[in-house]
Amino acid sequence: MLEPKKKMYDKAGSRVAAALQKRNMEAYYCPTAAEAVEKVLELIPAGDVVSWGGVATVDELGIKGRLRSRNQPVIDRDTAHTPEERTAMLHQALTCDTFLMSSNAISKDGQLVNIDGMGNRVAAMCYGPRQVVVIAGMNKVLGTLDDAIARARNIAAPANAQRFGIKTPCGLTGQCGDCTSPDCICSQMVITRFCKPAGRIKVVLVGEELGL
Repeated sequence: MLEPKKKMYDKAGSRVAAALQKRNMEAYYCPTAAEAVEKVLELIPAGDVVSWGGVATVDELGIKGRLRSRNQPVIDRDTAHTPEERTAMLHQALTCDTFLMSSNAISKDGQLVNIDGMGNRVAAMCYGPRQVVVIAGMNKVLGTLDDAIARARNIAAPANAQRFGIKTPCGLTGQCGDCTSPDCICSQMVITRFCKPAGRIKVVLVGEELGL
């Protein structure tokens, strides 16, 4: 990463964290990915059952491997042997102790914007797991709520369509088509502007470019 951008992230990180805290979320700024991983692990009690959405940032940071290395109980849908078992795991994840995810975008005033195809990830954000830990690179922080929504729809969604090989308009052209395709990955759009109960959502901002 270019040094000027890194300096920008470091200066803005604490301000965005403060904005999130005003919205009843716990928020932390970690200058590096390595520090962020340690903070995430610190936030997860040893006995917690942990699950996650289909999140590139968690994979990128190697958090799943770290959890397994300390024998953390996990619900991992990718270990399912049948579609039925996978569906059951998706339901179980909604009542886990700690749910890990990123955010498609964050406005600088502390609002989280997320788009989801099936809705399991945003459902967990809204209600269910005892706590939700959001890990997001500062590249996902935008100026206004409208900017954050535009990022979620026009950058994150088309990129995830490529990731999953989905034959939506954005999967085929790389641009949002505002579609109603059967494979649409923008079925649910959730804006989290306040956290109840206080501190249930914990946001770890990272001074690096992470995720999609």
